[in-house]
Amino acid sequence: MTDTPDLRSAGLTSKAWPFEEARKLLKRYEKGAPEKGHVLFETGYGPSGLPHIGTFNEVLRTTMVRRAFETISDIPTRLIAFSDDMDGLRKVPDNVPNGAMLAEHLGKPLTRIPDPFGTHESFAAHNNAMLREFLDRFGFDYEFISSTDMYGSGAFDDALRQVLRKYQGIMDVMLPTLRAERQATYSPVLPVSPKSGIVLQVPVEVLDPETGMIAFEDDGERIEQSVFGGQAKLQWKVDWAMRWYALGVDYEMAGKDLIDSVIQSSKICRVLGGRPPEGFNYEMFLDEKGEKISKSKGNGLSLDQWLTYGSDESLAFYIFREPKKAKALHMGVIPRAVDEYWQFRERYADQPVEQRLGNPVHHIHNGPPPEEKLPVTFGLLLNLVGVMGDATKEQVWGYLSNYVPDADPATYPALDSLIDKALAYARDFVVPTLQRRAPEGVEVAALKELDAQLAAMPADASAEDIQNAVYEIGKAHFGKEALRDWFKALYETLLGSSQGPRMGSFIALYGIENSRKLIGEALGKAA
Repeated sequence: MTDTPDLRSAGLTSKAWPFEEARKLLKRYEKGAPEKGHVLFETGYGPSGLPHIGTFNEVLRTTMVRRAFETISDIPTRLIAFSDDMDGLRKVPDNVPNGAMLAEHLGKPLTRIPDPFGTHESFAAHNNAMLREFLDRFGFDYEFISSTDMYGSGAFDDALRQVLRKYQGIMDVMLPTLRAERQATYSPVLPVSPKSGIVLQVPVEVLDPETGMIAFEDDGERIEQSVFGGQAKLQWKVDWAMRWYALGVDYEMAGKDLIDSVIQSSKICRVLGGRPPEGFNYEMFLDEKGEKISKSKGNGLSLDQWLTYGSDESLAFYIFREPKKAKALHMGVIPRAVDEYWQFRERYADQPVEQRLGNPVHHIHNGPPPEEKLPVTFGLLLNLVGVMGDATKEQVWGYLSNYVPDADPATYPALDSLIDKALAYARDFVVPTLQRRAPEGVEVAALKELDAQLAAMPADASAEDIQNAVYEIGKAHFGKEALRDWFKALYETLLGSSQGPRMGSFIALYGIENSRKLIGEALGKAA
């Protein structure tokens, strides 16, 4: 995207949250670029479970802030995706195979545990690969960093020395936050047992910060061992702070559940002599029951699930909006996200630059979206394939030709992709729930009149003309105040659903003759 003076000027005052966040960084370096020559954005990932949308969310939102910053500043940027893959496995996730095998390795670093899927050299390598594959699919510009690699290669050695030098200062930050029994055993440093390979939670004595030597008890034996070379890692709040210090992280956001951790890690970063990053705390995604989604529980949507039923852009759209508001994340939110994304996309071209920067589409596409239009809504597609039953993609395109000029995949590639998703969603979630009821009372007469009026219309009657007829019939039989009851009756008797599309659009798409058959079937139930 080529920035224009108008775009930069608008970005300096835009109320869109990525620009508000970007201005924090502009203020952080108002005198010019930092000594390292770039602004560093970080996202963290704990590969103890399979990646889910909550994981991906951080990279997407952070990227949106990064792009906003690049709009208002010329300072170069980097984004690192950091995997905490040296963490000890605390419990066996619910949603992975070979749980009994994993249970034998509890406490060991994730990179030293066999892959339960049997495809990679370790459990962490498998989950890291899944995350990277998805981030690559979206074209994110990021650098992947492994905790195991950083500890093992010596890249963190200087920072680890500083942790040992400032050991007491770190303890002074952490101990007041812990219960008495935890205080007795707490150590900022977690040695890896030379006997079992487990990441130990034991008190540690610092022998020599410069050589990294510490002492601790392992299964009744006093061990003296260096913290270098992957022989130890840090408690995660200390680890987070050390990473900010070692890498010079300027921006990292985190979930609302980590507010306390951000506070403590920021204090520790200052003890080490560093400056904590900018950032904000976003609200959590919730499942259908209102519970926080979890990698280990697997109660949220997987990335693959969303992309089976919704577009890439719809996922990005859902993640962009209202990051400080808790949002439900389940199958039912996908269709609306698809349609709302397209609604915002259609508005973009006619908006002045200030409004464009507040349009989610700008942040999803890092500028203007592709010019393709979507001639029917995803909701309407779902209604169509719902009444068609076991339909093929070719059959759907056949119906679309009733409604869309030049209806073919080459003209509308985005629509072609959405048909696949509509067929999948309708098959798995719509068709099993459809139940058409018989019309009752005044509904019968209204449906008969609709059938008669449709019979008198040409096969290519416009959606608008059909909608006007539907509306007038509703007014005549139900009264203007009760029109909602008429539309609900149409949805329940013809489509088998309590909600539905604009009926004029649906009938034009499904075809007048096919729609009359639906009416005939409904009236047959009432006979």
